[in-house]
Amino acid sequence: MKKTFVALALIALSLFTVSAQEPKPSPKRIAIKAGRLIDTQAGTVINNAFILIEDDKITAVGPNVSVPAGTEVIDLKNSTVLPGLIDCHTHVTSQPENFYDDLFRKSHIDVAVTAHLYAKRTLEAGFTTIRDAGSSEYIDIALRNAINAGKVVGPRMHVSTLALSATGGHGDLNGFSPYLSFKGFENIADGPNELRKLIRQNIKYGADQIKLIATAGVLSEEESVGAPQYSQEEMNLVVEEAKMWGRKVMAHAHGTEGIKRATRAGVASIEHGSFVDAEGIQMMKERGTYLVADIYNDDYILAEFGKLGYPAKIIEKERLVGRTQRENFQKAVQAGVKIAYGTDAGVYPHGWNGKQFFHMVKWGQTPMQAIQAATVNAADLLSVSGKVGVIAPGAFADIVTVDGDPLKDVTELEKVKFVMKGGVVYQR
Repeated sequence: MKKTFVALALIALSLFTVSAQEPKPSPKRIAIKAGRLIDTQAGTVINNAFILIEDDKITAVGPNVSVPAGTEVIDLKNSTVLPGLIDCHTHVTSQPENFYDDLFRKSHIDVAVTAHLYAKRTLEAGFTTIRDAGSSEYIDIALRNAINAGKVVGPRMHVSTLALSATGGHGDLNGFSPYLSFKGFENIADGPNELRKLIRQNIKYGADQIKLIATAGVLSEEESVGAPQYSQEEMNLVVEEAKMWGRKVMAHAHGTEGIKRATRAGVASIEHGSFVDAEGIQMMKERGTYLVADIYNDDYILAEFGKLGYPAKIIEKERLVGRTQRENFQKAVQAGVKIAYGTDAGVYPHGWNGKQFFHMVKWGQTPMQAIQAATVNAADLLSVSGKVGVIAPGAFADIVTVDGDPLKDVTELEKVKFVMKGGVVYQR
């Protein structure tokens, strides 16, 4: 019996030793031959460079990179190669089709089953990372997790889930009879205790950042476009509570005073920023607050929302905001405010995210600055510098290409041809 036990022990040990000595599978190696490579960190172009990739990361970049034998080579010598683009303001779980149908006839299940299609379109447009600016029923969290698990195709998602809104505010349902009750508005929070609880609840279920609706808005039926909807004390509390949990705050803010309150409170970014004044611009510059201004979608709202059944009141609010927002964006650029790219995707059809580059250049940025807003600046805002938004050793292999030169014609970025995320090619 003793001999049998010893023999079994030796067999087990030998099997363990063989298993332990088995070599790890070789990393998957890809080399991309880039005709023109935009270095978003330096703001320069490198001609005839190689990008060496192992599994999901970049290991080497440059014209003199040695390509190991057996490496798969992707020839993009006739293309301009950039890091995967980043949209810092999306609503990837929704897209307007008909105002009343969207509101009265669709359930959260309808929203959930179409969200993955919008995520796929976003990725195929060259946007490999997004910061999503609010959803209901935690659909954004489920979508992010499914993408991360490889179950569905989509960009890297940083999600906000329930956006904090005051009663009667932009995130509440306004303009309907008090006899109507709607599910899906679990995001209403007034005063310190309710705000703390909702922030903690969002984080409990997986929010990457907190979205605060600091002022009135356009696509809602409250009277004002920009009136503040939280006090200075409430905004301060939101930022302090989020910071305690290691989260940044993005603030929906159109109105002049609300922008200043949110900036004083210490939010990471002002979303929209339509009526920012000179004092607000200076405050943002001094505090390093990012401006994320959605200056494309005015075109789409004015052209299409009437056909989609949106109330005339909402469309008139957009007429009031659109040009002013663009003019104030230009002033912020000229003043040196930090700019990150964000489009409010979901107000217009998903996959059109690249259309805003044209407007950012028209209203004051150089093409390189606009590209940096959608790469290195956006990565900084999302606290993922060095991981995305760059083509550099150690970064994720998130890479896109266009045929032409976006530094000469920035609308080339509306026509992305090749998309790689994490070393996997999704479009070619």
